[in-house]
Amino acid sequence: MKDSGLAPDNRPSVFLSYARADQKRALSVIAALEQSGLRVWWDGLLEGGDTFLPTTEAALESADAVMVLWSKTSVDSHWVRDEATRGRERGCLVPISLDGTHAPLGFRQFQLIDLTKWRGKADAAEFQAAVRAVHGFAGQPHRAPSKPAGKAPTRRSVLIGAGSAAVALGGGYALWRALMPGAAKASENTIAVIPFSNLGDESQAYFSAGLSEELRATLSRNQMLRIAAPTSSAEFRGNDQDVLTIAKRLGVAHVLRGSVRSGSELIRVSVELLNGRDARVDWSETIDRKPSDVLAMQTEIAAIVSRALANEINAQAVAEGRSGDLAQIGGTKNAGAFDAYLRGKALAESSASEETDRAALAQFDAAIKLDGNYASALAARSKVLAVIANETSRIDEARLFYDRAIASAEAAVNAAPKLAEAYSALGYAIYNGRLDPKAARQSYERSRELGEGDADVLRTFALYCAYTERALDADAAIASSIALDPLNPGAFRAAGHIAFARRDYDLTEARMRQALELNPKLSAANATLGSAMFLTGRNQEALKAYAAEPTAFIRLSGEAIVQARLGNKPAAEAAFNELLSDYGAASKYQQAQVLAQWGQGPQALERLREAAAVRDSGLLLARADPLLDPIRTLPEFSQLLSKMGLS
Repeated sequence: MKDSGLAPDNRPSVFLSYARADQKRALSVIAALEQSGLRVWWDGLLEGGDTFLPTTEAALESADAVMVLWSKTSVDSHWVRDEATRGRERGCLVPISLDGTHAPLGFRQFQLIDLTKWRGKADAAEFQAAVRAVHGFAGQPHRAPSKPAGKAPTRRSVLIGAGSAAVALGGGYALWRALMPGAAKASENTIAVIPFSNLGDESQAYFSAGLSEELRATLSRNQMLRIAAPTSSAEFRGNDQDVLTIAKRLGVAHVLRGSVRSGSELIRVSVELLNGRDARVDWSETIDRKPSDVLAMQTEIAAIVSRALANEINAQAVAEGRSGDLAQIGGTKNAGAFDAYLRGKALAESSASEETDRAALAQFDAAIKLDGNYASALAARSKVLAVIANETSRIDEARLFYDRAIASAEAAVNAAPKLAEAYSALGYAIYNGRLDPKAARQSYERSRELGEGDADVLRTFALYCAYTERALDADAAIASSIALDPLNPGAFRAAGHIAFARRDYDLTEARMRQALELNPKLSAANATLGSAMFLTGRNQEALKAYAAEPTAFIRLSGEAIVQARLGNKPAAEAAFNELLSDYGAASKYQQAQVLAQWGQGPQALERLREAAAVRDSGLLLARADPLLDPIRTLPEFSQLLSKMGLS
């Protein structure tokens, strides 16, 4: 392919699938998508001499999103169904109903966007829902069009426009060829911040890792940059893999790495920015600061890195001040509080045990004692309090910890109203601690608005949407999270849970296997894999998957269900009795799942009532849990969910 000489086009891309009879309406959709800042591939872009099938397949595989226009005609089109199937398999399907027609069987688990009454305006709320979904799959923030759309173009005007693009690009399909697998290049605004090496005392390792993570967070506030998430970047901590390998695995154009040597009187940080294409050092610097001055260091380095990349990203945008405010959000000016916060983060991220979680809590408490308005510490404290609440087997203690988590997150929001993680922590604590999805929604929505570049915030939001039956929002958010954090097993596990909630068992299995490839000991992944296999009639495989589950109470409930289906009643009862004796009141929800699958509806409902009495957070799954489907049509089930505000 000839080089067009144009700058890379990083706009989100859409593959549009439609029936030929709907082409007039499709042209209106194309025009509105393009006005909304998206690139659209449709069959009108095929040039003379292009081979239809390979060209279409390449576009279908490379697009950020596959948008399908369902109608009375298209539901009977084999081509449209095939293209929709590939969009579903890739996890980037955006389904549209043009005339109120429902999607065919196999696609009804996806939330349809109804354009029946749409009049062709790009800024219409229902149309922007589709645009928002595309941006989510592309891992980019969504911005509504600045001007309302005019009249829909005629077929001739769209074709002329496509022809003009062909001239400008040296071929109307040239841009899409550049997006084909193996040909795509990481956007110039993508960076991975590798955890800094510790060159001092081993006890200071928390500081070097924490400083690089705070730098990553500061850089992520620059809206012109896309920063790889910390979990994926941490994969290369202390790793001797070369820069080219790191850049390729994380899908970034630049790698920032460094080292820290800390002493009682001086902290020396050496940093270098490397080009991911050829490992060239684009910029490097060594900075010496007193421990009391280290707080400003991350902002200083972030500003230097942003300037170093200005020419490659968009010099004009940076000059106009659109690169974002690098000032610290939710931070502190107290060096002692910052040190305690970093110690707490290191302990919390180790996820070693309840003991380390409580030790992390003590460090966050110490940080907040030194600075009561330290919002990042307050948000982190809320998260670890919620974790401890989930770990304890005492119901009264769990409630106390959740109440403290809510209070801490509220304090974080008050201290830093623009801190995404504060709203995420608050939404999670309300949702899980009070089992109140409606009360949690505002916090989750605000976290999504502020956390476009935060993979953890997006993942938490996606799971909330999945279990409150907002499938399209869940898909878009988890796609963005995975794009930012491609080596995080938790991201793929979340994607698996989302697919399971909408009963897409093939995708559930694919996502859980990806998660387990990254971390074979990941909790809940094997159990969900087993449930998907059980629900598709693969009982022996399901039993093996459950046997590999490290979380005992989930494993036992799964084994009780599958052994009963296999006719092995003694083994099923043994697993269920072990669940009762070892976990008792803390496993009421899992007991209900088992009894529902055993065909004991009244008993299952009674366990759910008991779970409600102790505020078992498992109930949050009930609205979408396939394992409760045997009792879903019972009036008492709907009444229970309604009474709890879960329906």
